Amino acid sequence: MSEPTLKDKTAKGLFWGGLSNLIQQLIGMVFGIAIARILSPDDYGLVAMLAVFSAIANTLMDSGFGVALINKKEIKHEDYNAVFWFSIGVSLFVYILLFFAAPYIAKFYNEPVLTNLSRLIFISFIFAGSGIAHNALLVKQLKVKQRGIIDVTSVLSSGAIGLVMALNGYAFWGLAVQQLTQNFVGAALRWYFSGWRPTFTFNFGPIKEMFGFSSKLLANSILAQITGNLFNIILGHNYGKKDTGYYAQGNKWMFLGFTTITGMIKSVAQPVLVEVKDDLNRQAVVYRKMLRFGAFVSFPAMLGLAFVASEFIALTIGSKWENSVIYLQVLSIAMSFEFLTTINVTLLLSHGYSNWLLKYSFFINIVTLLILFICSPFGILTMVVVYSIWRIISAFSWIFFVIRILPISFFGFLKDIGSYLGVAVFAFAVGLVVNKLVNGGLGVTFIVKIVSVGVTYVLVLYVLGSAALKEVLHYLFRR
Repeated sequence: MSEPTLKDKTAKGLFWGGLSNLIQQLIGMVFGIAIARILSPDDYGLVAMLAVFSAIANTLMDSGFGVALINKKEIKHEDYNAVFWFSIGVSLFVYILLFFAAPYIAKFYNEPVLTNLSRLIFISFIFAGSGIAHNALLVKQLKVKQRGIIDVTSVLSSGAIGLVMALNGYAFWGLAVQQLTQNFVGAALRWYFSGWRPTFTFNFGPIKEMFGFSSKLLANSILAQITGNLFNIILGHNYGKKDTGYYAQGNKWMFLGFTTITGMIKSVAQPVLVEVKDDLNRQAVVYRKMLRFGAFVSFPAMLGLAFVASEFIALTIGSKWENSVIYLQVLSIAMSFEFLTTINVTLLLSHGYSNWLLKYSFFINIVTLLILFICSPFGILTMVVVYSIWRIISAFSWIFFVIRILPISFFGFLKDIGSYLGVAVFAFAVGLVVNKLVNGGLGVTFIVKIVSVGVTYVLVLYVLGSAALKEVLHYLFRR
C-alpha cells in the first residue's frame, strides 16, 4: 500500500474517531450534568465502589484476544468464532461467580444495598462479552465511522434512560441501568455493523494459538484494572460513599476528556502501526506523526480542563460538587500525558512484544499499589497527587522501549511533544492575564479563559508552522 493511501486512511480514521468521540463525550456530558444535578455524592459513591469488579470481569471476558485478533496478519472466521464462544463462556462463568460473591462485597463496604445493585450491574459484562469478536473485526477493518455511530448511539440511549430514572427517583439504580443499557446497545450494534455471525462450531485451536500473546495482556490488564480502581476501593472502605462520590465525579469528568483523545488515537493507531511494522523507517514516520498529533490535541484539552475546572463544576453540576474540583484538576494534568502511554504501548503490541509490556506494566502497577497504600493514611488528596506524579513519570518512561525498536532518539521524542506543551503553557499564561484584565463573573470567566487560550494556542502554532495544525487544516479544508 502506498504512503498517500495509508496517510489518507489514517487521516480519515483520526477525523471520524475524533468527531465520534467528541460527539459521544458531549452527549455524555449533557446527560452527566443533568443526572449529577439530581443525584447525590452518595449515589455515585455506591456505584463507584463496584467499578473494580466490573472492570476485572470485562478484562477476564476479553482475555486479550481482541487485541490478538487485530494483531494477526491473516485472520479467518474460525479465529473470530473461537474468541466469540470463549468470551461468552468466560463472561457467564464470572457472572455466576460474582453473583454469589455479591453479599461479601456488600459486607466489605458495609453497604447492604450493594448485594442486589452489584448483581444488576454485573449483567452488563455479559452483553459486552458478546461483542468482543465483532468489535475486533470493526477495528481490524478500520471502520471508525461505524464504531463512532455505535458509541454515540450507546451513550445517547443509556443517558436518556439514566436521566428518566433519576427524574423518577430511582437514584443509584438509574446509574446501574444506564451502564447496563450502554453495554447492551453497544453489543447489539456491533453485531449489526460488523455483519459477522458466529457458528455453532467449537474449535478452540485459535485460542491456544493466541494464548501465549493474549495471556500476558490478560495478566497485565487485570493488575492495571485493580490499580486503576483502587482509589474507589480504599475510599469506599475507609472514607465512605460521600467522599468516594466526590472523587468519582472529578475522575468522571477527567475521563470524559481523556477518552475523547485516546479514543481518537486508538481508533487508528493499532491497525495502522501493524500495517507498516515491516518497514521500521516508515513506521517511525507514522509513529512521530501520531506523537505530534496526540500532543497537539491532548495538552490544550486536558490542561485546559484543569484550567477551567472550578468554573466548569460550578456552572454545570452545581456547588454541591465543589469538593470534586481539586481531583478534576490534578487528574487532568496527569492524564494530559497519557496519550504517550497509549501510542507507545500500541507500538510494542504491533511488534508482538507482550513480554516487555507485561513485565514493565507489572512494575508500574506494583509501584502504583505501593504508592496508594503508603499514602492512604495521609488523605485522599495526597494519594491523588502522588499517584498523578507517578503516572506522568511512567508515561514518559515507555519511550526507552520504543527507541530500541524504531530509528528515533529520545531528544527527537522530546522535540515532537515539547513544542506543543510549551505553546500550551504560554497560552494558559495569556489566558490568566486576559482573565484578570476582564475580571468578570463566573460565566464570563469561563468563556474568557476558553477563548483566550484557544485563540492564542492556534495563532502561535500557525506562526510557528506547526505540522500537526497544517495537516488538520488541510484535511478539513480539503473536505
